[in-house]
Amino acid sequence: MQPYRFVVLLSALVLSGLSLPAWARGTIEKVNIQGLDKDDDAEIIENIEVSLSLYQVIGKEQGESRLEYLLGQAERQTRQALEPFGYYNPVIQVQPQRSDDRVQVQIQVDKGEPVRVRRENIAIEGPGSDDLYLQRDLQAFAPRRGQPFDHSTYEASKVTITRRLTERGYFDADFLQRQVSVTRAENAADIDLSWDSGLRYNIGEVRFHQDYFRDDLFAPLVYWEQGSYWHEGKLDRLRESLTKLDYFSVIDIQPRPEQGWDSGEVPVDVTLTLAKRTIYTAGVSYGSESGAGVRGGIERRYVNRRGHKLNTQLDYAQKRKSFLTSYRVPAFRWLDGWYAVTASAYDEQTDYIDLRNYKLIASRSGEVSENLTVVASLNALHERWRYSSGAGYDGAQYESANLFYPQLTADYVAVDDRLFPRRGYSGSASVRAGIGGAGSDTSFLQAHAVARAYLPVGNNNRLIARVEAGSTWTSDVLAIPPSLRYFAGGDRSIRGYAFREVGPRTPAPDRYALGAKNVLVASAEYEHYFAGSPWGVAAFVDTGSAFDNTIALKTGIGLGLRWKSPVGPVRVDVAHGLDTPDSSFQLYLNIGADL
Repeated sequence: MQPYRFVVLLSALVLSGLSLPAWARGTIEKVNIQGLDKDDDAEIIENIEVSLSLYQVIGKEQGESRLEYLLGQAERQTRQALEPFGYYNPVIQVQPQRSDDRVQVQIQVDKGEPVRVRRENIAIEGPGSDDLYLQRDLQAFAPRRGQPFDHSTYEASKVTITRRLTERGYFDADFLQRQVSVTRAENAADIDLSWDSGLRYNIGEVRFHQDYFRDDLFAPLVYWEQGSYWHEGKLDRLRESLTKLDYFSVIDIQPRPEQGWDSGEVPVDVTLTLAKRTIYTAGVSYGSESGAGVRGGIERRYVNRRGHKLNTQLDYAQKRKSFLTSYRVPAFRWLDGWYAVTASAYDEQTDYIDLRNYKLIASRSGEVSENLTVVASLNALHERWRYSSGAGYDGAQYESANLFYPQLTADYVAVDDRLFPRRGYSGSASVRAGIGGAGSDTSFLQAHAVARAYLPVGNNNRLIARVEAGSTWTSDVLAIPPSLRYFAGGDRSIRGYAFREVGPRTPAPDRYALGAKNVLVASAEYEHYFAGSPWGVAAFVDTGSAFDNTIALKTGIGLGLRWKSPVGPVRVDVAHGLDTPDSSFQLYLNIGADL
């Protein structure tokens, strides 16, 4: 080698060595990612943090070569973490800063322009090309031409169509092509994605596998005809119906497409594992008006091979006692539902009323749709009561009533989450009527409805609106038993007032609630939940009244604490009435979604 060439080479090696940092042993103390918006780019930042090896060794001492390797990989790992979001040409600077043996790393990120879809070829071939629902999924596919190519959006759209093919019975569907070509220099992505749907299968025989109930008991739950088109929603409805029966601990529904290749009909195997037959419940209770008490119950999930059920509940408190037993028989041939006979007894001995009633109900329930349930019933009621006077019950005369009346009740629930709804509507409505001389001591017609709306506000808040209205048409409301009159006040009515406090009352000094012909209550509640926490707070206002002829509104306001527990919302409210309530403040505790 010539001398001058050796000098040039040696000089180059020296200069290149000077340009590289010399890292001795050290500890990564902190990694800062800059240049990205904490809100808009939160997912990108999280993906970078997961991808960077530097984060895995924070606080751990590293040797010289290992430290240099980690710093050298940081730029490549950051670049790869940006690609799933469509950023293939970012500018990234890794800037380590050393103080003694502590190292802080600053990563400056400029995302640059995203790669956009330049050309798209997305199609379904075969019989599925004429399927309306598959075509809607193709039209909704994202990203489309001109949009940033986000990998997660692309994969989600692809999975949606693949699942839809299976849901609608295209069991032989497969990809013809699935390729995305990214041209970095042009910030362009070309999508070539297509499926061959294959034949659409029909739904075949549904075979129940269980060893207790009658073989034909569950056949009415299969509401479709064998040989009709396949749709996964049919099996979902069947699973839901079987779950509501509460007979089984395990429900396994499996299509068998391999057995339908010759006939074009896919059979379905439903394997059912019995749940525990008898459920016992017990507990203690306390109420400011009912006093201390105990509760107990026995539920027979299935009494016999025909699927009958028996449920008995007893609530025995100092001032209020109730007993209820119900026998139910499956009624699956027209709407999922039950025939039921229910007998109940109720006894109340409080400071203002001595009441006892007995009730016998024959009913038929059915699910009209996924959201709507209807119950038709015939009711026989005997009730006896008397009110206390200033001297107690001495001299007070018992009054009694016998009523026989039909009733129709409808419950509607259409919410995004039944445990904790943030969007949707729910409500119930009922109407009942009795005719004097036809099993009833007096004639009456009564209608009642409750409606609720749940509206999301941002990511962590919701607004709940509630309206209750009821009216009775009768010549003498006091001839109707107190259990059928309307009252207002309490945690599910007008907070800030005691249970049954609002409405017509007996004369002073006792002023006990009598009940009224009509009720009208409205409520608005705003809840705020702390980000990332199951805890929240609420503010609310309730107004309304129970009244006979002229309404005199009573309004209450309050604050509450909320907790999203595993069993449903827990609500603790403190409220104050604005219109001369009996007490300054009322405290309420509720568990579970109020639908």
